[in-house]
Amino acid sequence: MKRNVIIGASAILVLLVVYFVVKGNRDSDVADIFVTVEKGKFQVDIETTGELEAKNSVVIYGPRNLREFRIHQVKIDQIVEEGTEVKKGDWIATLDRSELINKIQDAELEVESEQSQYTQTKLDTTLQMRQARDELINLKYDIEEKQIILDQSKFEPPATIKQNEINLEKSKRAYNQASENYDIKKKQNVAKMQEVSTSLRKAKNELASLESVMSQFTIIAPEDGMLIYRKGWDGKPMKEGSTISSWDPGVATLPDLSVMISKTYVNEVDVRKIKVGQKVEVGLDAFPDKELKGTVIKVANVGEQRPNSDAKVFQVNIQIEGRDDLFRPSMTTSNKIIVSIEDSVKFVPLECLHSKNDSITYVFKREGLSIIKQEVEVGENNMNAVIIKNGIEEGDRLYLSVPEGYEDEPISLLATMDGKRNIKRGEVVEEKAAEKTVTLPDGRVITIPSDGRAPGGRGMRPMGGNKKATTSKKDSVK
Repeated sequence: MKRNVIIGASAILVLLVVYFVVKGNRDSDVADIFVTVEKGKFQVDIETTGELEAKNSVVIYGPRNLREFRIHQVKIDQIVEEGTEVKKGDWIATLDRSELINKIQDAELEVESEQSQYTQTKLDTTLQMRQARDELINLKYDIEEKQIILDQSKFEPPATIKQNEINLEKSKRAYNQASENYDIKKKQNVAKMQEVSTSLRKAKNELASLESVMSQFTIIAPEDGMLIYRKGWDGKPMKEGSTISSWDPGVATLPDLSVMISKTYVNEVDVRKIKVGQKVEVGLDAFPDKELKGTVIKVANVGEQRPNSDAKVFQVNIQIEGRDDLFRPSMTTSNKIIVSIEDSVKFVPLECLHSKNDSITYVFKREGLSIIKQEVEVGENNMNAVIIKNGIEEGDRLYLSVPEGYEDEPISLLATMDGKRNIKRGEVVEEKAAEKTVTLPDGRVITIPSDGRAPGGRGMRPMGGNKKATTSKKDSVK
């Protein structure tokens, strides 16, 4: 009877132990999420957010010669609503004329001043030339008078005749000098009139140009189309109250909606992977069910810094295939740029990867009831997963998070060609000829054949029994 009781109690105890062990394993499995290493086709892609734009569009400009009149900025007083369908010749916008009106008033005053100066100079030169001509006429009369006196003195003494000849000669010289002065004065007055005439003409031309520019402050549509606001240097649309620059006086655009592009930006780390001609999967946030195809047509050579961002980015243009009436400029797009497609590779979710000092990448692998902290060699990645080149095999079960209590476990490192790292955790390998000599932490020395298999399939063969080998400090890890 006692024996039966003992057997029954023992059976109950074993069942309880099995129950709690199984229950503990189940609880552990529930707490820890596993993934299985997959092998197959892997797509390396880069995901970005972009904005739809027309590949070709007509820019509607304001006045283009504002800099000639020292006007650097002009405010938009009124503009039609964005997205309005306009016809050629329709009113688009009106710009603020206040600064231009002040310029026109100043130009009118300048014209009046130059006109007055022109009139004054003209009167002065007319008076001067009239006086010069009168002087020449008088001198000519004086010559004739002196000639008559000389003719009448032919019966006078020689001294008198000589004196009359001298007087005649003086009159001729005075006339010649006055005639030369008249020519010089005439040229001077012509130059003065040309100068004031040029100044007057310049003032009138500037006034006419300003009046012509005034008409350009009312902007009309050059073609039919849908009006889209242009964006300023800060990325905001230029609407009523915004200012346009004299360096870029564009007010709005009329896009050609038949060919659309998605303008996006890629960070400087990923831009090296982007090349013209790569295929792109495009989605529209406004129409989630719509799947579009695209192609990279342009990658900027120079980076830029976008507003509210510290990272440098490069502009990438993606041309959308096909045409759809649903396309509208400024729609937000999700772009998946396909960098490459790898066949028959192992890959795991990015959450499985952990790193130590940014030099060793490892995963937590489940093997039976044990957990191994295994180093892995990674390849290309996308937004969700990464290729594993070495360290794990297809079908291995990996933890998505760090198992509790294994944070400080040593890492099982990968073997390398230089023999400095071993498959076993924390060991240092020295390669000699066809064998690798390993010094274990307890001082024992083992060898591993170059083919990675130890005699008897056990992977290791002791050297010298259990004798402690003599090694240098650099050959062992403690």
